Amino acid sequence: MSASTDLHTHTGTPVEPHHETHEHAHPSDRNYIVIAIILAIITALEVGTYVFDDFFDDAGTGVLIATLFPMMILKFAIVCAYFMHLKYDNPIFRRIFVFGLLLAVGVFMAAMTSMQLFADA
Repeated sequence: MSASTDLHTHTGTPVEPHHETHEHAHPSDRNYIVIAIILAIITALEVGTYVFDDFFDDAGTGVLIATLFPMMILKFAIVCAYFMHLKYDNPIFRRIFVFGLLLAVGVFMAAMTSMQLFADA
């Protein structure tokens, strides 16, 4: 027997007994289309913040950031959950990504605060 036949049965399926417990149903093509439409709508809303820049110029930078950050976080979560399959993986991977996201937002906010971005000139 060669090394490749040791790992698989004659049907081509892995022989590890725990493999079946880790399988899950992947999203269908329809689900991916719905996800793409949702991401496109969120992106259009983000671009819309620049189209309606008169409102955001009057309201200040803080309002712009408070508008864009939730959309950015939502898009990040959707992409990670579905396209990186974190929704179906071990929960520890989800926790690592959420921690990374919170850390990135915190560092970004600290950097912008130190540059006095929130001080409307």
